[in-house]
Amino acid sequence: MAQYVPLPGSQKNVLPNSRLAGPADPSTLASVTVRIRSVSDPATLVQKAYELAKTPLADRKYLTHEELAEQHGASKEDLDMIEHFAQQHDLKVAHRSAGERAVVLQGRLGDLLGAFHADVQMYHHAAGTYRGRRGEISLPQELSKIVTGVFGFDTRPKHREPHRQKSAAQNGPGNGNGVAATVFAKRYNFPPQLDGTGQTIGIIELGGGYRRSDLNAFFKEIGVPTPQVSSVSIDHAGNHPSTPDSDDGEVMLDIEVAGAVAPKAKYVVYFAPNVGDQGFLDAISAAIHDSERKPDVISISWGSPEVSTDQQGLNAYHELFAAAASLGITVCAASGDHGTANLDAGHWDGKIHVNHPACDDLVLGCGGTQITGGKDIVWNDDTPFDVNVQGGGGWATGGGVSAAFPVPAYQKNAGIDPVSIDSGTAGRGVPDIAMSATNYFTRVDTSEGPSGGTSAVAPLMAALVAQINQGKGKNVGFLNPFLYANASKGIFNDVTSGTNAIKNTIKGYQAANGWDACTGLGTPDGTAILNHLA
Repeated sequence: MAQYVPLPGSQKNVLPNSRLAGPADPSTLASVTVRIRSVSDPATLVQKAYELAKTPLADRKYLTHEELAEQHGASKEDLDMIEHFAQQHDLKVAHRSAGERAVVLQGRLGDLLGAFHADVQMYHHAAGTYRGRRGEISLPQELSKIVTGVFGFDTRPKHREPHRQKSAAQNGPGNGNGVAATVFAKRYNFPPQLDGTGQTIGIIELGGGYRRSDLNAFFKEIGVPTPQVSSVSIDHAGNHPSTPDSDDGEVMLDIEVAGAVAPKAKYVVYFAPNVGDQGFLDAISAAIHDSERKPDVISISWGSPEVSTDQQGLNAYHELFAAAASLGITVCAASGDHGTANLDAGHWDGKIHVNHPACDDLVLGCGGTQITGGKDIVWNDDTPFDVNVQGGGGWATGGGVSAAFPVPAYQKNAGIDPVSIDSGTAGRGVPDIAMSATNYFTRVDTSEGPSGGTSAVAPLMAALVAQINQGKGKNVGFLNPFLYANASKGIFNDVTSGTNAIKNTIKGYQAANGWDACTGLGTPDGTAILNHLA
């Protein structure tokens, strides 16, 4: 019998306040995604991301998808070993990719548990009944050097969609229904002559869907051509629109915000199931490694507290974002909508957290402002954090200091040393930039009204990056080092008023001169960024 050893970084606990419901049905059809080691040291790809960012734009040579797979993918021998292991345990290989360094295994849950010696039970929680994993995953000794992560045993829906405002008004943009994203693009001086031509924006979604009839009606109403939108199904998810109060609101917000600003870009929506890290990782991986559609920018409005992702997961995401940078892809992610809690009131554990993946140093973290008296201040609706308040209350821009990622060189070099108000330790500070997180006109399943949250800022920033890529004739890729190195050159408008503390409940950070953990470097001047890039 094979000797089993624990998989490093796979230690996991169930959600706080969970109650054991009983054993998981071993006959349930399930799948896991097994991530495989690279043929090279993963650190070299991260190093390449930073080296590319320091290279003048005209001289940058990004990898092709084929080069990425060859230089940093999984070996055929390692993939074959996983396939042989699957056969031994009556499991089917549903997907195998050297470039993605991933193998998806399907079979009876009982067979999967036997293969990986995982402790899985069913649990009741306020969020619903879920399949939870405790402890570590184990592997045969001969696979311990090959496998870097196993995802799919835990099905808690930990990635939550951000804030959506509601309005009963039905009279179009500017009449209680919010304003089109083009208004915010003008406010932040996006280059008006650029429309995203030649660019592809990938959008990650963990539920919901869109209707073309709604998109056509929306873009006609704001006077912008309807962009080309297509979808990709990941892990059996897909474009399944339903009602305005569903995840459709997130999907439509993302498409409508980016599409209003960069209507000539192509949009690809990657739909994955909202089950733990498996769906999220698989969707991000599919977008980055999509050699057919080749997204130039990726927008992520979903996320979860950094602490809810185990170390194997944090490593897997980080390696994917390094791959994106090597391909010249910019990744924009929302910083969260519940201040420093980054959980709603029904799930909060009493501690402060940064939102992941915005806290990853290879990601452009997007925070939120609100416009008061014609001025951008920190977005905070000043409501208490209370389950008795509609939606849980406590709506404010996410931001803070990572406990998992150290202060990146681009922040250190700019004289920024973010320190947590909770632990007193230094770490990667988020967000990097901010723009308005309120009052976006949207149309969802025939219903019109204002939407918001930092989930509106991520696609707005993605659209700006697409414009800049178009204007430069070359992708800017990993943008963070440039933004920090040039922040003093007039490419940002500093936001100095407000806090992301939640009223009567959660401490937060204060806006200040220069970078802060509410609005980052401030609101971008899109045209200035375009002109300073060289």
